[in-house]
Amino acid sequence: MSHINIRRQHTLSRAKIRDLAENVATDLDNRFSLHHYWDGDTLFFKRSGVNGRMDITSDSIHISARLGLLLLPLKARFEQAIHDYLDDLTEEA
Repeated sequence: MSHINIRRQHTLSRAKIRDLAENVATDLDNRFSLHHYWDGDTLFFKRSGVNGRMDITSDSIHISARLGLLLLPLKARFEQAIHDYLDDLTEEA
């Protein structure tokens, strides 16, 4: 297994960042059957080969995920895609 850990600062309201996180999770669920649920300000996600969480605070987003062996060769691409997606979200908001 391999781990991805990304932390990003933000200046958005907690409600706005939570809405954006929900939109991301819903999009990923529709595209890749990535199931998700909330527990407080933590969004948990899971599908075959990957599971993780997105923790939201008043000033940061922390994404941590574990990739299964079959997805290990794609780790760098996943990390870059997460960074790009977070860039787009925080610029739009």
